[in-house]
Amino acid sequence: MSDTARTMLSSSLKTALSGRELLDCPVLNKGNAFDRRERDLFGLHGLLPASVATLAEQADLARARLAALPDNFARHIALREIQDRNETLFYAIIDEALEAWLPIIYTPAIGRACREFSHIWTRPRGLFLNYADHRGRIAEILASPQFDGVRVIVASDGGSILGIGDQGANGMGIPIGKLSLYTACGGLDPARALPVLLDVGTDNETLLADPEYIGWRHARVRGAQYDAFIAEFVQAVNTRWPDIALHWEDLSGADALRILRRYRGDMCTYNDDIQGTAGVTAGALLAAIRAGGAALDAQKIVIFGAGGAGCGIADLLAQMMVAGGMTAQEASRRFFMVDINGLVREGMPGVTEGQQPFAQPADVASGWRVDDAAHITLAEVMAHVQPTMLIGTSGQGGAFTREIVAPMARQAARPIIFALSNPTANIEATPADLLAWTQGRAIIGTGGPFAPVDYAGRMRPVDQINNSYVFPGVGLAVVAGGITRMTDGMFLAAAHALAALSPAAGAADPTTAPLLPPVSELRLVATAVARAVIMQGQKEGVAPQASAHEVEAALGDAVWTARYRPYEKA
Repeated sequence: MSDTARTMLSSSLKTALSGRELLDCPVLNKGNAFDRRERDLFGLHGLLPASVATLAEQADLARARLAALPDNFARHIALREIQDRNETLFYAIIDEALEAWLPIIYTPAIGRACREFSHIWTRPRGLFLNYADHRGRIAEILASPQFDGVRVIVASDGGSILGIGDQGANGMGIPIGKLSLYTACGGLDPARALPVLLDVGTDNETLLADPEYIGWRHARVRGAQYDAFIAEFVQAVNTRWPDIALHWEDLSGADALRILRRYRGDMCTYNDDIQGTAGVTAGALLAAIRAGGAALDAQKIVIFGAGGAGCGIADLLAQMMVAGGMTAQEASRRFFMVDINGLVREGMPGVTEGQQPFAQPADVASGWRVDDAAHITLAEVMAHVQPTMLIGTSGQGGAFTREIVAPMARQAARPIIFALSNPTANIEATPADLLAWTQGRAIIGTGGPFAPVDYAGRMRPVDQINNSYVFPGVGLAVVAGGITRMTDGMFLAAAHALAALSPAAGAADPTTAPLLPPVSELRLVATAVARAVIMQGQKEGVAPQASAHEVEAALGDAVWTARYRPYEKA
């Protein structure tokens, strides 16, 4: 292990690094909080101003400066610059009020940053692996001693960033942002985190023509060449770190599901867009059932947007139904998936591997009144299926209209509507409209943040069905529990753990109680999710056996907190 990695991970914090090297290392830098003894010991005199501050003083000053900035986007950029210099200070700032800072450090601000400020993603600890220069050299690059302590990697190819599409190398903001949430929400030591952008080119003509674009200026590599590059990366990661969590994020199109299925049996890897979204949606559904939604065995679910996220949600919810006693076929027939070609049915051209298990029989609509039997619309599906739950993962802002939504209030006592597309401009319908169209009876969840809605004189909470309720706990489970594979059973366990924390369960008035715990409690949620995931891993034989006491001790040891500790000279 390198001296830097040892310093990052050791409780003694002894190091042979020079003062300049400490200042240049974001996870070790204290800025002007290095005290007089440390300045003597590490030759920091002349490199810092005379005043010596505490972490609390630094954080208070930074918050005041951030508050004076004109908007949240400017705050996002300023925070990223702080993170590049001093990770401890960055997390101390946001720990004070996580709920307020979350939309600033991730969505919606990060999407704009990916489009407009690519230069801020050239962080020293993030890796840009580009197809032109790094084929055949990935193992060599990952072998650097500076990465010895890494336990969680978030990797993206920049192909499908949030709701803005192909951002190429500019997409590095997403792995960095996700790992920030692993630490802020789950306590992952930032020294154990590695963001990776697999730069396989871009088909975004605006970027290719931009003289400031930081990535490889080439059309996006696809097919066998793309798969070979991914394979080289996965093999290098698995060889270098056999105990790592490899988190895939914002891969484009069918690549996401294909890569997940190809490698999930070989190492501990998961796709948050598919499995994390499914886990939090399943947890929110279980909570909604406790708040008056139809029972699981009575659910009929329409999913608008049959890509990776929609298919992942259907797959996990179907498994939950099977665990409740249905056959696999009975469960699959409860789902009606609608994509660009309309209702997904057997024998239709273009049905994907992920959609296939949920394709309805070819003649399912034979008795329906429709305008075009070859393309059955969302409105027509809603009118004839009479679902209890509607999920949006389409990225099509305004797709849920009064015509589509209003009948749900006549068909279900408490219809469940999760409009999950983000950023907020892409949401299928606003919470205020959904409540108005259902006479206030809908149980609503959204993909982005929304303020409570005043309906009929009562403030109605709007739950953000955000993956940050699940993936930080999954990462914590890998670090603390020694998990070697990530299974669907673990995401079901995470969903049940999340639902058990629902404030709506047992509330006197479930219509005014949120489905999910407040964001301020995400550290507690992550621990509960991690505990459930570890226990499930032990049941499935993909985590070493340990007593409940040993699991709790390991979880406690794995959680990092933002504080400065004294450094000693090695």
